[in-house]
Amino acid sequence: MEPWNSGTLERTIGRVRTRSLPAVAGLLVFVAGVYPIAQTAGPLTPEQQRVFLSEAKVIASRPAGKGITGSLRLTLSDGVVTHDAGFQAIDDRLTLVERAQGKRRAGEANFVDSYKFNIAAYEIARLLGVDAMMPVTIERRWRNQVGSLTWWVDDVLMDEGEREKSKTLPPDSKVFARQRQRMVIFAELVRDVDRNKGNILYTKNWRVIMIDFSRAFRLDQTLRYPESVQQCDRILYQKLQALTESDVRGVAGAYLTSQEIEGVVARRSLLVTRLDQLIQARGEDNVLYDLESGM
Repeated sequence: MEPWNSGTLERTIGRVRTRSLPAVAGLLVFVAGVYPIAQTAGPLTPEQQRVFLSEAKVIASRPAGKGITGSLRLTLSDGVVTHDAGFQAIDDRLTLVERAQGKRRAGEANFVDSYKFNIAAYEIARLLGVDAMMPVTIERRWRNQVGSLTWWVDDVLMDEGEREKSKTLPPDSKVFARQRQRMVIFAELVRDVDRNKGNILYTKNWRVIMIDFSRAFRLDQTLRYPESVQQCDRILYQKLQALTESDVRGVAGAYLTSQEIEGVVARRSLLVTRLDQLIQARGEDNVLYDLESGM
C-alpha cells in the first residue's frame, strides 16, 4: 500500500478521474476507510484533549509546514475521535565544551531550542489561568523520539503576519488589545525570544492563541520590553503576585533547569513591580481590568 502523505488522496483520485461516477464514489469510501482524514473533534474539554493526546493512536504524519525545527503534523484517532496534533522533538543546546570555548548559536552563549519548553510554558499558563490562550500540550514518545504533542488549533483565521499583510482589524479593538497584553506579560515572564508573527494565531472569533515556546526560558533575569507592559487583568495580576518558585518547580520542574526556574521567578517579581508602579502613577482602574468571558 502506498504510504500516506498529503498528496496520496489527490493522486489516487486522479488515477480514476475518467471513470464513472459510481466508481469514483466507491473509491472515496475506500480511501476514507484506509486513509482517515483529520476531523474536528468537537467540544472536548482541555482535560479530555490531554487524555486523547496521551492515548490516541497515530495514524498519519506529515511536515507541519511552517517553522525550522522539523515539526510534524500527526493525525491521531482513538476509534471515535480523529484529530491532528503538532509534534516537536527538538532539544538543541550548546554543550558545556562549546560554552567553554565561547561558542554561540543564534547570537546566544546559552542557546537552547527545546520541545521541553512547550510543555513547561503550557503548565505555567495553566497555573496562571492563561491556558485558554494556548493549545493543550503534553509530552509523548513517538517513533523512538520524545517530544511535545500539541492539540492542533481547529478554527484558525490567520496568523499575525497574515493579519498585518492584509491590514485586517478585529471587530472589538479593546478586547483584542487586552488579549495582546496578556500575551505580552506571559512572553516576558517566560523570556520568550521567538514570539514571532507565525507563532501568534487568531481564531475565527478573534481569540489570540500563542504557539511554539521552544526558544523561551532564557536565563536573563530581566524583562525584554518592560515598556510593553501597560495593563493586566486582575486575576492574572493576583496570580503573579502569589507565584512562587515552588509553584513553578511543581508544574514544570521536569522540563526546566533550576536556573531557568529562577529566571521565571525573578521576572515575575519585575512584572509585579512594573504593574505596581503603573497603578501608583495612573490609578488601579486604569491599569487593572476584569477578565472578559472567553479570554
